[in-house]
Amino acid sequence: MKEYSSGDIRNFAIVGHATSGKTMLSECMLVCGGTIGRLGSIANGTTVSDYHESEQKRKISIHATLLNTEWLGKKFNLIDTPGYLDFSSEALGALRVCDFSLITVHAVDGLGLGTEQAWKYATDFSIPKAVVVNMVDKEHADFDRVLAQLKERFGPKVFPMALPIDQGVGFHKVLDVMRSEIITYAPDGSGKYGEVPAEGEWADKAKALHQELIEHTAEADDKLLEKFFEQGGLSEEEMRAGVHTAFQKAEIIPVFCTAAETNVGVARLMDFIAKYGSSPVDRVKVGALDGNDNPVDVALTDPNTVVYVFKTLNEAHIGEVSFFRVYSGTARFGQDLFNTDRHTTERIGQISLLNGKTRTPVTTLAAGDIGVTVKLKDTHTGNTLCSPDHNVRLPKVEFPKPNIHAALKLKSKGEEDKVAQGLAALANEDPTFHYSVDSELHQTVLSGQGELHLQVISERLRTRYKVDFDLVAPKIRFRETIKARGESKYRHKKQTGGAGQFAEVWMRVEPLARGSGVEFTESLVGQNVDRAFVPSVEKGVNSACTEGVLAGYRAVDLKIDFYDGKMHPVDSKDVAFQIAGKEAFREAFQAARPCLLEPIHTVEIKVPDDGMGNVIGDLSSRRGKILGMDTDGGYQVIKAQVPAMELYQYSTVLRSLTGGRAVHKEEFDHYEEMPKELEAKIIAEAKKAREELHGHA
Repeated sequence: MKEYSSGDIRNFAIVGHATSGKTMLSECMLVCGGTIGRLGSIANGTTVSDYHESEQKRKISIHATLLNTEWLGKKFNLIDTPGYLDFSSEALGALRVCDFSLITVHAVDGLGLGTEQAWKYATDFSIPKAVVVNMVDKEHADFDRVLAQLKERFGPKVFPMALPIDQGVGFHKVLDVMRSEIITYAPDGSGKYGEVPAEGEWADKAKALHQELIEHTAEADDKLLEKFFEQGGLSEEEMRAGVHTAFQKAEIIPVFCTAAETNVGVARLMDFIAKYGSSPVDRVKVGALDGNDNPVDVALTDPNTVVYVFKTLNEAHIGEVSFFRVYSGTARFGQDLFNTDRHTTERIGQISLLNGKTRTPVTTLAAGDIGVTVKLKDTHTGNTLCSPDHNVRLPKVEFPKPNIHAALKLKSKGEEDKVAQGLAALANEDPTFHYSVDSELHQTVLSGQGELHLQVISERLRTRYKVDFDLVAPKIRFRETIKARGESKYRHKKQTGGAGQFAEVWMRVEPLARGSGVEFTESLVGQNVDRAFVPSVEKGVNSACTEGVLAGYRAVDLKIDFYDGKMHPVDSKDVAFQIAGKEAFREAFQAARPCLLEPIHTVEIKVPDDGMGNVIGDLSSRRGKILGMDTDGGYQVIKAQVPAMELYQYSTVLRSLTGGRAVHKEEFDHYEEMPKELEAKIIAEAKKAREELHGHA
């Protein structure tokens, strides 16, 4: 396998809104580079990057897929990423190790929420962006409208490097702005083209844009700017030398036009990437932390090996595959590296370059390159591997929090261990999938980025670990409390053959402020009760608080005072005071105007202007309170508080209300009293469940 220097490598991720043609654009690049003979198709499930069964079945990308090809002597490591927001972690992980981003936009639909997300992620990672307006061969394609949207949203640095000449069905001609040429592409999907100088109005357009390009380029470099003013412009060579710098500094955000289903416009896009795209040399140093958490730099030229694992995936018949980028030094087969996150040593197994599922084994991988290895013992997404005496840790990606939750309900007993093993493995693989075993509600709750995300996780769990289950609505963590003071005097007396049990507890309860928890005090005077029994009473009270009184939910925000009682010199013992404490508390609680509290979540929703009415109307039907609104580009950000019980599958509803153009995040905020009619319903359900559990005892 040919070895490439760091400066000859182009690492980039193809990101953007769902169905904007990322997978077919990747496919075109593989055809142009001669890696594959002809274009596959998504409809037939024959593309290189969508090779998983779940992707072929749904006809969408679910995984970030690593591909490579060569163009103009440069090695392209391109990562095709999913556009569906459910799988946003894949794009995030990919952008983390790339030197620039290629953002696809649909020529008919224009900017989508996924465009915004991709842009934000690339900005967060401080990497340059290039835009591809794809699907220019579709009916109603409007490149000028999309370009105007891009400029309006992302500023005047957005600049067209190519213009479509015959957009719409049959599109195959492009004006190349830098060369002032008309490029005519073959209609056979080969990506081959011919070029002739632009004439007439197209020559005028190219000239005007060419001048604008020179100005952008000059602004990125002080020396060029000086020359620009001295000479009244720049020479072609000076301008071309400056384009790379301008791209790095985001003085130019280049825009191209393509039709990926017919491979039109892709070859010239690849020319730009090879000549002006970022290489690892453009980010010769990246920030990291040393063993004492002090900031340090990892330099591309450092002889010590530093590797970052950006994705792990369990592949059938292979096991766990770790995708990694080498940030310094060299990764070698058989090398021992130290995992600085988990403090373990890993031996590097077979290293491969990937094209979808096709693996090409290599013995080494140089700094700046990307590849995979298999069967690492204890290395997961986000871990750093280093030379043993070189302890540094590259920063992990911050993934979005889950916004949809479902409880796993097994269909047969005895499969708990298999489920636990499977969930742990899936969570290691996918950092946006979380699960928790809720001991309070006796449920295993799965949390993800959307309904589709949970469906895909469930499929993997069923097929890989051979377990059968349903996903049901998770129970809500309601709480019980009181609104007034209450008292009780409870006597526990039990006589059995020999020694009996006796305890009498006098107790007062009163409400505390929201969020205070439970406060237990004793104010005993005199000798009616031995102080040795105070911990027994407290134990009984704590047990009652945990079990709940009204509906089986934990009691909170109250103060309990054990102020008097009675004991028996022989029959009073620990267990008697525990029982009396528990029952005294239950009676006092019932006498203190008990009520149920429900968890309230703060919800932030990003929605296009035209979806506002639907979203606000739906929120009010969920008992939501609007806290405020902000503007973010062409979107409104609504902040609201909504009861948790009204948020089950909210992300699915939100997407259907807005045609998939809104996202939300939610976080627990506080508890508040529940409306009486709902409270009565919850208490009745709890009573019914208890009766069923105890066989109507």
